[in-house]
Amino acid sequence: MARKAYNAEGAAAIGPYSHAVESGDLIYLSGQTPIDSATGELVKGGIGEQTRQCFLNLFKVLEAADLTPDDVIKVNVYLTDMKNFKAMNEVYGTQFSQPFPARTTVAVAALPLDAEVEIELIAKKS
Repeated sequence: MARKAYNAEGAAAIGPYSHAVESGDLIYLSGQTPIDSATGELVKGGIGEQTRQCFLNLFKVLEAADLTPDDVIKVNVYLTDMKNFKAMNEVYGTQFSQPFPARTTVAVAALPLDAEVEIELIAKKS
């Protein structure tokens, strides 16, 4: 099966993977860490700034697939410290309109480049 892949300018990939892959009506977006594509570095600041950057990167990928945040049906959030849940959640709540997508948030031991958060999305084409 050939994959239909999407890659977005301004969203960094730190490995051999596509930013997103289409399967039927679903688009699976690879996890994005808070890398600023202009510098290639993690954004400075705390979990709030890192969460915002993850969404900036993800929304560039959505745009490359001709989708918007309203097309997102599932979100997976990975945190290296669950003490950051509240601050991440405050930023998260500004990224989508109601009804919000389904979501899972889990704690992980570590993330690439020592990021504090990584977020992945699943979206559905209308």
